[in-house]
Amino acid sequence: MKPLSRALGHLKKYWLVALGAYLSLLVVTAGNLVTPRLIQVIIDQGITGKNLSVILWMALGLVALALGRSLFQFAQGYLSERASQGVAYDLRNALYAKIQSLSFSYHDQAQTGQLLTRATNDVELVRMFTGMGFLQFLNSVVMLVGSLILLFAMNWRLALVAVVILPLVLGLFSVFGLKARPMFSRVQKKLAALNIILQENLAGVRVVKAFAREPFEAERFGKGNRELLDEFLKVGRLMACLFPTLFLVFNLSTLAINWYGGFQVIGGDLTVGQLVAFNAYLMMVMMPVGILGMIATMISRAAASAERIFEILDAQSEVADAPDAQPLPSIEGRVTFEDVRFRYFARGERRRTTSSKEGEWVLDGVSFAAEPGQTVALLGATGSGKSTIINLIPRFYDVSEGRITVDGHDVRDVTIESLRSQIGIVLQEATLFTGTVRDNIAFGKPEATMEEIIAAAKAAEAHEFIVGFPDGYDTEVGERGVTLSGGQKQRIAIARALLLDPRILILDDSTSSVDFSTEERIQQALDELMKGRTSPSAPLRTSFVIAQRISTVLNADQILVLDKGRIVARGTHEELMESSPIYAEIYYSQLHGEFEARAKSTRNSAMCTRRTP
Repeated sequence: MKPLSRALGHLKKYWLVALGAYLSLLVVTAGNLVTPRLIQVIIDQGITGKNLSVILWMALGLVALALGRSLFQFAQGYLSERASQGVAYDLRNALYAKIQSLSFSYHDQAQTGQLLTRATNDVELVRMFTGMGFLQFLNSVVMLVGSLILLFAMNWRLALVAVVILPLVLGLFSVFGLKARPMFSRVQKKLAALNIILQENLAGVRVVKAFAREPFEAERFGKGNRELLDEFLKVGRLMACLFPTLFLVFNLSTLAINWYGGFQVIGGDLTVGQLVAFNAYLMMVMMPVGILGMIATMISRAAASAERIFEILDAQSEVADAPDAQPLPSIEGRVTFEDVRFRYFARGERRRTTSSKEGEWVLDGVSFAAEPGQTVALLGATGSGKSTIINLIPRFYDVSEGRITVDGHDVRDVTIESLRSQIGIVLQEATLFTGTVRDNIAFGKPEATMEEIIAAAKAAEAHEFIVGFPDGYDTEVGERGVTLSGGQKQRIAIARALLLDPRILILDDSTSSVDFSTEERIQQALDELMKGRTSPSAPLRTSFVIAQRISTVLNADQILVLDKGRIVARGTHEELMESSPIYAEIYYSQLHGEFEARAKSTRNSAMCTRRTP
């Protein structure tokens, strides 16, 4: 019950609304408890006593009671919904904020479908419990206790018959709860697994169609859907056994009451009206017990969902601000790596004093310094540690050993927001958001003027194709930028980073999606921007570039050649050509390939020119 108690704790913010809902429910319950008494008076004093006025007055009382009950039922329904929706609102916001705050290491292993299920379906199940289940639980307890008191007040002998069945019913609920909770937990896991398949297929629908894999993916989705159906059917079978058993017990108890009560009416110890009222109160004992059965189902589902929600809310981010972290002042852009070692950790694994036995080092003893205004290029085979280096600078991950400083400040001693706000990043996979081209370029600087946005687009060689759209900068890019080509998305992403005018610029193979001619134009603009000399008084900009094409980093101030997490060579292009066989091999192998590609691109352009009338 601990996860549910924590979920109910969110009602504190809405305690006044929740209190109003519960008081309204108490009024309705009181009205329900009074109704059998009025019916008893109608039968014993009105019908049996042949007193028409009693019948009329009691009938009017029943009508007034019904109207009052309806009014308070409306208030209870509205107020409980208001409180529960408030709890759901807070939980969704808390989940979103937590998911956003968790480090890359968490998201490396988290599944999108699982997170979506917890933020939607699981929150809804908890909301239903806090809004309806919990109040109905309290109401059922009050009605059960009130009905039993009235039963004993009317006839204690008959009341004992009713009390005997309660332990049996409560035992059934206990067995049901123990069996149902793991079932509902499996249902949520199967639902999350189905959402993962759906999310992957929606995101990769073009790949599925390109490889004609629709039948395979349909079969995979159908299998997941079948597994979910099977889990629901297991729960359905359990509930199908529970409720008929409960109703059998209820009917047998009603038969016993009428049999024993009928003898008392015949013997003159009980009136007909009292027997009718007693049966009504007996149903009021059975009704909350039945409601408790349904609530037991709701509690089982809500408990499983609350546990899944708080698994995320309780997750610890490996990268967080230190308690005494200070904002990073405006920087010049000096970046140093001091004997940095790094390895990736599995989620839940504690960071101990690392050793080679605990995992393979991704970076092993990396040290270098980048001065303000320098361009540092990173070259190496896949898995050599290039991306890890650029991910450590903005603290997407924290180093395992050693330290990274920016202008002498250890990046772990400053706030993450102040650090990242001074770093511009263009990742290899350009991600755009639903909205206009203008919105996407201004994503990191919403207050940017149109002139600033256009200047950044021109620097990224994006302005020309943007103004070619019918709506220009107001063109909608579609979900994830599906209406744009890969090169267009990449250039918008570059413009987005340049608009921030960062002191540190990180380019992760940012020209991989453009052709050679566009790459040359972008590279020329970037060469100027990376030098930071847009004006004589402009500050210098430190740049880190990962490039698969060696031609894009020939002018770099430092070229770091990495192999298996170590820097095996460093220097300028000319220095490395003389001192590093690895670099020379990379250069000559790529030079031949790029020469052929450029020649082919030139021939294609020439052919297109001749065909133009």
